[in-house]
Amino acid sequence: MYTAAVLTVSDRGFRGERPDEAGPLAAALLEEAGYRVAETALVPDEQPEIEAALLRLSGRAALVVTTGGTGFSPRDVTPEATLAVCERMAPGIPEAMRAASLALTPRAMLSRAAAGIRGGTLIVNLPGSPKAVRENLEAVLPALEHGLNMLQGGPHDCSAPRTPGGRGTEAMEP
Repeated sequence: MYTAAVLTVSDRGFRGERPDEAGPLAAALLEEAGYRVAETALVPDEQPEIEAALLRLSGRAALVVTTGGTGFSPRDVTPEATLAVCERMAPGIPEAMRAASLALTPRAMLSRAAAGIRGGTLIVNLPGSPKAVRENLEAVLPALEHGLNMLQGGPHDCSAPRTPGGRGTEAMEP
């Protein structure tokens, strides 16, 4: 069981003008997937505050997911904060989220979400709406455990498992 933390980035949520629905949903989805959610936090759309929270949470959890701040608004700076604190990037994670979401809405291509590694922690940006949190997290959750296992020094066998309706690498012989 891995530990996780959820960081909601929202000016209105931080000011108490709107309830945070995305963060609690992300935490519930992580718990359903077997993660122990060690902490949740809420910060405004201010890059220094987002960076400080990511630095603090990355020392306490194997996985940190953020919600909000991934759009085109001038105040949407969550990806920039993530890039600033990560040592290595994991571009396949947001690419997979965008691909899954693009099957549902053409607006998925407008997500600027990022993902990266800081020490032994994986940081993944999610959009701010509860609907998008569910869609994006469900798209990548099955692979995250393997990534965290490798990040924590576990087995490095990356052969693709069989997927429902699909073929794993072991079945790709002519």
